[in-house]
Amino acid sequence: MENILVVGATGTTGRKIVNLLRTSQYFEPIAMVRKESQIKEFSDQDIKTVLGNLEEDVSHTLSNIDKVVFAAGSGGKKVVEVDQEGAKKIIDASKNHTIKKFVMLSSMGADQPEKATELKDYLQAKHNADEYLKASNVPYAIVRPGSLTNEKGTGKIEIGQALQKQGSISRDDVALVLTRTLHDDSAANRSFEILSGDVLIGKALDSISNR
Repeated sequence: MENILVVGATGTTGRKIVNLLRTSQYFEPIAMVRKESQIKEFSDQDIKTVLGNLEEDVSHTLSNIDKVVFAAGSGGKKVVEVDQEGAKKIIDASKNHTIKKFVMLSSMGADQPEKATELKDYLQAKHNADEYLKASNVPYAIVRPGSLTNEKGTGKIEIGQALQKQGSISRDDVALVLTRTLHDDSAANRSFEILSGDVLIGKALDSISNR
């Protein structure tokens, strides 16, 4: 059983990730929360937590952690402080704690933020964090979904290194992809885009892992 630090555990997608991990036979979630008042939500479900603020020192949050899912986001309010520098702090701490895998929730368009017509600052921050992770020597997977929806997941996606089109995907399916990608042999040191599609998530991830 591996301990998984879920950064952004109180977000909409983060909660879905935590709930998937708590039913897993392979992983145990450790929810990173910013305020003490947020602990009860998780402790009531017997989920462990750690206090950490991405705008402050977070090196303590990686103790006894095997892998990381970074699903935090500032909602466009503090893209440099949280989406970029906060991610870098967790990446640095991951290096120091020899984390076995770092799964980054990024965004479609983060590979070429200069081409964006909207959310350019956000995509630039995500791009900088992604590039920092790639250069860190921490084993990684970078997942870049299209627009997130709250529709029920289908368990099926379209996947590719660069899909060359716009689209959307449910948070349910994104959370499922992120948790599946935690396995050592899944999309190791790969970055890829995902949209709603027709291929089962497991099969889709196998296709990107074997390239």
